[in-house]
Amino acid sequence: MTNMRHVLDSIAVRLHTSASAATVYGDPVEAEGKTIIPVAKVRYGFGAGGGDGVNDDSGEAAESEGFGGGGGGGVEITPVGFIEITAGETRYVSLDERQRIIKIVAVVVIIGLFILRRRKRRG
Repeated sequence: MTNMRHVLDSIAVRLHTSASAATVYGDPVEAEGKTIIPVAKVRYGFGAGGGDGVNDDSGEAAESEGFGGGGGGGVEITPVGFIEITAGETRYVSLDERQRIIKIVAVVVIIGLFILRRRKRRG
């Protein structure tokens, strides 16, 4: 099981090096008297597995037994907003709120078009 421990340690080291505040908060950008700091949501997932087994196809124990193991992981980084810093104020602007508003407006427009079309058919 030493090999399995090595696999898990390797995954943990990679996650540790990528998990930092710099991953969530991007580099500040300055323009037109404002400083913008991008903000992201970061999600990690990983798994590992392994097993011992016989070394031949007969199903009987061989002189040496085999070991198999592996692991993997993934990272999802999603922009969620930005921090805007000016001389007068600092505020957080959520991209989710803007996307939600755009979706609501789109639904209202579609419903409005549907109602207008129905009225034209009846009239």
